[in-house]
Amino acid sequence: MSTITTEELSATTLLRFATAGSVDDGKSTLVGRLLHDSKSVLADQLEAVERASASRGQDAPDLALLTDGLRAEREQGITIDVAYRYFATPRRRFILADTPGHVQYTRNMVTGASTAELTVILVDARNGVVEQTRRHAAIAALLRVPHVVLAVNKMDLVGYREPVFARIAEEFTAYATELGVPEVTAIPISALVGDNVVDPSANMDWYGGPTVLEHLETVPVSHDLTRCHARLPVQYVIRPQSPELPDYRGYAGQIAAGTFRVGDEITVLPSGRSTTITGIDLLGKPVDVAWTPQSVTLLLADDIDISRGDLIVPAKDAPATTQDLEATVCHVADEPLTVGHRVLIKHGTRTVKAIVKDIPSRLTLDDLSLHPHPGRLTANDIGRVTIRTAEPLPADTYADSRRTGSFILVDPNDGTTLTAGMVGESFASPDPVDDRADDDGWDF
Repeated sequence: MSTITTEELSATTLLRFATAGSVDDGKSTLVGRLLHDSKSVLADQLEAVERASASRGQDAPDLALLTDGLRAEREQGITIDVAYRYFATPRRRFILADTPGHVQYTRNMVTGASTAELTVILVDARNGVVEQTRRHAAIAALLRVPHVVLAVNKMDLVGYREPVFARIAEEFTAYATELGVPEVTAIPISALVGDNVVDPSANMDWYGGPTVLEHLETVPVSHDLTRCHARLPVQYVIRPQSPELPDYRGYAGQIAAGTFRVGDEITVLPSGRSTTITGIDLLGKPVDVAWTPQSVTLLLADDIDISRGDLIVPAKDAPATTQDLEATVCHVADEPLTVGHRVLIKHGTRTVKAIVKDIPSRLTLDDLSLHPHPGRLTANDIGRVTIRTAEPLPADTYADSRRTGSFILVDPNDGTTLTAGMVGESFASPDPVDDRADDDGWDF
């Protein structure tokens, strides 16, 4: 196996990407082939896969076993959990999330794709675009994943015929465009044989585009959050009160987006108090400027009331603060989410009580129609919700910021994650309805 030097790694960019697709479309085999053919598999890992494959009576190594690590996954031949893999080539570093294909585990795809800059959606060339394909495309659109790759797999089983690939690519691209996906790249592959995964296929001379790895290595990575609205969720207030630092008061956290400089005028939300940055400490040393995703401590000109959960923003670029959030959500818990549901909302470093005031619609993925006022969302449902919070929240729209425009809803009784949410419009929704009164102690 070839090695990559520290200098080469430091000079490469990082791409986070996720794989998705229906059951038996070959996601795990694609990931295994990608790791194997790019020489990103250690010798002992490959030997373990060869032994496991031999014990199951297989002549060749089952590369899907490189990612399907759970016993239940190997027994059933499906992916259940999100499997993360880290690998690198001389051109780029990668964090890969192999997500499940079964509809029961759609919520796991939300987890895997929530930080992805690219999603690879697999389609079995024999079956074409199916409901789960549309579901994964919709989730990629909702999560604002900027690049989508349609990998039409198992081309060897359809005789490597170009019309089969062209028909599937046209149908999927039309659907994804309707969803608002900004870019779709279609690639015909055979993960089992290795066609167009790492090396170009000799069986599809009609295809002149990139292989999967070539596209992953060259796709523009547009996650420069330093140019976004500057946001610092406060995680901790540092008061050493030591003889050396008797008056030190710093506000620590990881910069979610943008850049902060000494001398900047800032506002603290939700209080709305304003002051000026007088110092920035990074790794124990003072600096004049800091940017995402650095973890820093800000020193301010005035001793104002700031605590964990507050948000520090530029005075001239503050998000709206509201107690009424309208959002698109994917429900991830087995327990349904209902109108009147009492929850905790976790937004950045802040956690407050909230009520689900309305569920205006549930998305039907077959035709992107909206089922009005379903009253509840069950596991894996995608829909619109209106949430009333006990305290004002400074929230960007998800279209403006994937970090400060997202939240989760949590069960206040046991801490179970119920729902992943994205603030603002994602799909057209029906006219809003009047809020329903609540007289059970959670009416804000």
